[in-house]
Amino acid sequence: MTNAPVADQRRLLELQALDTRLDQLAHRRRTLPAHERVAELTRRAEELETELVKARTERSDLHREVAKAEADVEQVRARAARNQARLDAGQGSAKDMQALVSELEALARRQGELEDVELEFMGHLENVERSLAELEERASTIASEQAEATAQRDAELAEIDAEASKVRAARDAEAAQIDDGLLALYERLREQHGGVGAALLRGTRCEGCRLDLNASDVSVIRSAAPEKIVRCEECGRILVREHGA
Repeated sequence: MTNAPVADQRRLLELQALDTRLDQLAHRRRTLPAHERVAELTRRAEELETELVKARTERSDLHREVAKAEADVEQVRARAARNQARLDAGQGSAKDMQALVSELEALARRQGELEDVELEFMGHLENVERSLAELEERASTIASEQAEATAQRDAELAEIDAEASKVRAARDAEAAQIDDGLLALYERLREQHGGVGAALLRGTRCEGCRLDLNASDVSVIRSAAPEKIVRCEECGRILVREHGA
């Protein structure tokens, strides 16, 4: 395509401005600081969840150990109680009584050892439950911060999306008024040149690549018919001449 109505060429600048704004909004959406905040809180929440699972597993294991230690102590106590009853009743020979006394002494020592084990497990359990309570409190705090950060991020995204929707509607309306061939050329160049397919020729400078064109190129451009589509010799973008000249 070599020619297009001057009005359509001028509309390219408004279309480009709208496309640039859409690109800016898309970039802003991707790079919101809120994304990093939510990601950091999510990472911390996941780390805390791992610690919580470990602590809860340890607590469960210790509960079983304490229960086993209590059962062992109770078993020894029950045996000692039976032996003490037999001893108090005086049933059996002197030798049997002496054996009962010896066994009671051994059971007392065993009971003491088992109670020490039970106390040790209970101490560990108390420490683990204290640590678990602290972890759960931290997890609750992180969850609250995460919810707040997510809500803030979503609100910012909604604001960006609302503006993008308005800009996109304006962009579609503008594009609908431009010659199809010119629009297709613009779209192709925009894809090739980092989102900018058309730029104003201000004096001798292309506002797309920000370079000054040489005098001969400018002379050729200025002498071209207003309907002729001209391109920047430096960057290849469509050049829109001021006042259509």
